[in-house]
Amino acid sequence: MIHIPEINPNQSLDLLKKLHILTRDGKLNQDSRRKLKQVYHLVQFIEPLLKALYTQNANPMLVDHGAGKSYLGFILYDLFMKQQPSGQVVGIETRLELVQKSQDLAAQLNFSRMSFQHLSAEESITSQTLPAQVDMVTALHACNTATDDAIKFGLEKHAKFMVLVPCCQAEVAEVMRKNKNESLSKTSLSEIWRHPIHTREFGSQITNVLRCLQLEAHGYQVTVTELVGWEHSMKNELIIAKRTNSPRKNAAERLVQILETLNLQEMHTRFGV
Repeated sequence: MIHIPEINPNQSLDLLKKLHILTRDGKLNQDSRRKLKQVYHLVQFIEPLLKALYTQNANPMLVDHGAGKSYLGFILYDLFMKQQPSGQVVGIETRLELVQKSQDLAAQLNFSRMSFQHLSAEESITSQTLPAQVDMVTALHACNTATDDAIKFGLEKHAKFMVLVPCCQAEVAEVMRKNKNESLSKTSLSEIWRHPIHTREFGSQITNVLRCLQLEAHGYQVTVTELVGWEHSMKNELIIAKRTNSPRKNAAERLVQILETLNLQEMHTRFGV
């Protein structure tokens, strides 16, 4: 048995090779090491939430949005879900070739409670192949508006937990850029995003602030933290939302005020206000 300190001792090395995290001769390169560390950290956050779900539901369903090659789903299933008598992991992905590869790999590994669906986020909300309610929604490095799509899905499906690691959010920054001249005459706060690099960075930051307010307005308790050290990834913000059915009283109001102040009124629909 090959021993690599960075790899969980309960992890299937065959799985890591098939995911191309390990090379065929069992080696771990620097890029794969970073990728694996991020997934392991996320699994550490998700496992206690899943344990809580099992106390409420004998057959919980986790839906992974923007699954890509499904690193998160496979590793989570291998380390935790396959030890349980029930529970399902469903990957949602728009790229058909990745869905097919993941389906083939799950069959090879006999991960019988893993499935993958070739759906857009919008289609997944209304698809008859998914239940009216799911237990957990995850989205690891879902780019730009894909995180918002995962949130919308989670809200529609009354997910008990959402675990999100946003990536490359450019939509708000683009609206700020488009409205910059008007904003400069409207508020001195526009100095925060007057320079292009600040537009990009502030746009990314405010996107996640608005997402948190959106979740709180819909009755979720939100925690925001780092996923791993910044030396491993610049896309490092982790948002964990727990459904409490107790909306924060001023969250929707604050969300609207921020949109108005930053001249982002056209984004009301995006953030559900």
